[in-house]
Amino acid sequence: MSTNPKGKTTAIVSYLTGVGTLIAITMNMDDKHDFARFHIRQNFGLNLFFLGFALFISQWLNLYASAGLYISYIVLWTYGFIGMLNNKKQAIPFIGKASQKWFTFIN
Repeated sequence: MSTNPKGKTTAIVSYLTGVGTLIAITMNMDDKHDFARFHIRQNFGLNLFFLGFALFISQWLNLYASAGLYISYIVLWTYGFIGMLNNKKQAIPFIGKASQKWFTFIN
């Protein structure tokens, strides 16, 4: 039986919408748990990816592109969330490694 890593509650909060990510950042400011930091960065990158592409796609009002964006967001979010529930620090495909490198200001 595996034990929960420190900061798992904060990591869970980070996956609850974009506002949850901002709340998790403030929750982790004092404790600075490595597990929570990893998942906050993952979800911060995922939310920025979604918002950036949503703004880009909105210029054409293409239903297929919008559906593809939402499906990819849901799949990537689910991948990260399940990894977090299993106490793993596995990077989200395509954006996970970049999120860890770019968002070092999230402590």
